[in-house]
Amino acid sequence: MSSDHIFDKVALLRLAFKGLEEDELLDMAAVTNISTYPAQHILCHEGAYEDLFYIIADGNAVITKNISEQEGERVLRIVGRGDLVGEMSMIQKAPRSATVKTSTELTALVMEKKDFESMLTRSPRMAIDIIRTTLDRMRENDQMTIGDLQKTNKVLRQLDRNKLEFIQVAAHELRTPLTVLKGYLNVLNSFPELKANDALGEVMQGILKGADRMHEVVNMMLDVTRIDGEGIKISAAPIPLKMVLNELVRSFANEVSQRNIRIDVDLSADVSIIYADPTLIQKALYQLMVNAIKYTPDGGKIRVEVRTIAMKNNFPGVEIRFEDKGIGLDAEHHELVFEKFYQVGDVSIHSSGKTNFKGGGPGLGLAIVRGVARAHDGRVWVESSGHDEVNFPGSVFVLQLPVNTPVQK
Repeated sequence: MSSDHIFDKVALLRLAFKGLEEDELLDMAAVTNISTYPAQHILCHEGAYEDLFYIIADGNAVITKNISEQEGERVLRIVGRGDLVGEMSMIQKAPRSATVKTSTELTALVMEKKDFESMLTRSPRMAIDIIRTTLDRMRENDQMTIGDLQKTNKVLRQLDRNKLEFIQVAAHELRTPLTVLKGYLNVLNSFPELKANDALGEVMQGILKGADRMHEVVNMMLDVTRIDGEGIKISAAPIPLKMVLNELVRSFANEVSQRNIRIDVDLSADVSIIYADPTLIQKALYQLMVNAIKYTPDGGKIRVEVRTIAMKNNFPGVEIRFEDKGIGLDAEHHELVFEKFYQVGDVSIHSSGKTNFKGGGPGLGLAIVRGVARAHDGRVWVESSGHDEVNFPGSVFVLQLPVNTPVQK
């Protein structure tokens, strides 16, 4: 929109570009037009390819960027007299990275893309000035982003603390009545009348199984609060890995038999004993086995391999690999599966039961594994080529632990 206002183009360009000679300013003035726009007019549309570069002569505009559907638009800055608008998209030959909307009536010098590119070629000082202005903007945006991230992280840490406190309270409140319930069930189960009645006996076994499962989930909730609250204290003792793993496999004999799953354990000859916290290591191995069984189809195979390795600083360690021939895991989930309560896929279609194929759960098992690994100065990760319920590429969960857990001070 053309304007009848009279502006000294050269004076404005001198304000916008500090290092240009007088002849360069005159050349630039010759290829610009003065235009005036009403309030709420969009000069630049985010995501659009546009061919105009603006130097604001009078008035103000707001630069915003769409962050997400939830957060909406974010104000990056307010620009006014002497500010440049729209130069980067033309330099990069890319779409606009933000939206620029006038907040008042605004007058600007407007340059078309062909003239802008011609001036950049003829005037290296103009290019340097634009680069300097852009870097200043990037620095301001970085500082703003860092400040926002710090505020967000503070809020997230507080929310996480609140969540852990709620979990801890809820788990303790559930644990007591569950213990009482299991006690009464065991008493009832001892009555001869129940033993003589097969139907009632089956009902009692179902109730006991459900109570045991609830008790296990409550214990997992308490474990994860201790881990996240950095309340773990390592009590290192010798752990015979071969015996522990063989006992672990035996403990799942009924579940794997029902689903016709084969579990092989392969320990390297030089693996014998590690010094770590037996209770925590058993919890971690248990959760890794549950995970492997859960995502292996009926008739599948699981392989547990243990070998010696050199960890960071060449400390001796062991690597325990749980390899399944299951549905696999897409790369986007490789880190997230170790977060508390994270579930892969649609939770509503998960089957119930801790070892049923694709069975549901509270999403705490792998978080516990990661917490145990970190408490021992170890690490855990997953390797998988992707999710495929036809070809079953499988996953490998790798747990690395030092042979001698460092003494905690």
